[in-house]
Amino acid sequence: MSLTTGPGPLAHANRGRFNVDLSGAPAHLLYLHGVPQRVRGVLAGRTVVDTERAVLLHESALLPQWYVPREDVRFDLLTPTATSTHCPFKGDAVYWSLTVGDRVVEDAVWGYPEPVEGVPELAGLVAFSFGKLDAWYEEDELVLGGHPRDPFHRVDTRRSSRAVTVTVGGTVVAETDRALALYETGLPTRWYLPRESVDPTLLTASDTRSECPYKGVASYAHLTVDGARREDLLWSYVAAFPEAQAVAGYWGVDDSADDVEVRVG
Repeated sequence: MSLTTGPGPLAHANRGRFNVDLSGAPAHLLYLHGVPQRVRGVLAGRTVVDTERAVLLHESALLPQWYVPREDVRFDLLTPTATSTHCPFKGDAVYWSLTVGDRVVEDAVWGYPEPVEGVPELAGLVAFSFGKLDAWYEEDELVLGGHPRDPFHRVDTRRSSRAVTVTVGGTVVAETDRALALYETGLPTRWYLPRESVDPTLLTASDTRSECPYKGVASYAHLTVDGARREDLLWSYVAAFPEAQAVAGYWGVDDSADDVEVRVG
């Protein structure tokens, strides 16, 4: 979300307005800035990158990506590969595989040794395929969700006395005037309901888990109404990050199906 996706100012479909005419600006934009946090990446129990000089690249329609100085990477564990890719906005990329013990991760690292004009800051930096390492840390906090946290992405929660009603197939399954509204950059407002507002006899625990880099780890529940079970209809952040701590233990509702409605009065 934020700068480069959803309605963000560097996204293709941004819904905001500038006070200048940007019709002549490139359709694809890049924005690079330093990050203050120490960043570490781990594979097979070994730290393969450890830096206090990471930069974050924001690129239109893409998630943010860390780039780090070569000097802060265990290049003794890297082997060049024959892979190369071309980006019209950054240049030609070269790749390395990463070997730790008996673990070999192909094309785990890439860099632009001669970036195109306009992005010279990428020279001397390399990037890691986030999901190919076992763990990433900002300072000593584990980074979840499959990509670096975007500092321009916000999560805010507000208590509300508005009446919130959830219907499934026309049947009311939850009602409350003590919901929490969660506002997250680039996403629709999500309403979280107290657990007691949903009849527990309708619920069955699910094995599904998901990770959000901004809210934490969510667990799910199936809901059965009128004899039909809706898979993973509800979720709850039992292990919530501080930004979303207010909704910990509350139920969120997947209202993507046509006959599931969260109505706010």
